[in-house]
Amino acid sequence: MPSQLSGLRILVLEDEAIIAMDVEQLCRESGAVDVFVAGNLREAETTPLRYDAAIIDVMLGGESTLDFARALQANAVPFVFASGYDRQDDIFANFPSVALVTKPYSGAELVDAVAASIGGAAGRSADG
Repeated sequence: MPSQLSGLRILVLEDEAIIAMDVEQLCRESGAVDVFVAGNLREAETTPLRYDAAIIDVMLGGESTLDFARALQANAVPFVFASGYDRQDDIFANFPSVALVTKPYSGAELVDAVAASIGGAAGRSADG
């Protein structure tokens, strides 16, 4: 039986090492074939890996990831925000259809959100 992230390549943009390792393991256990963990934007922007989806923390060491998220959106790469912020924050106004999984989150909640973002992107591509 295929797992929710079977065969996918996932970018994890997270600056907290323990959280990043946990999310990487979770993605692999859910079937991802490649998981690239970036602790800062420079690493994320220079990754040699083309990825199918991304999990993005909103702030990395005080640096906003929203421009990076806009670039993903422009390139039709599905992603979810995994953050301590909540949906009430104005920072998400430009991302109404992007899932926000608030910390602390369960592994199942995060994987479900990533899988749904990929399904939603596929549906948008078929419609457009």
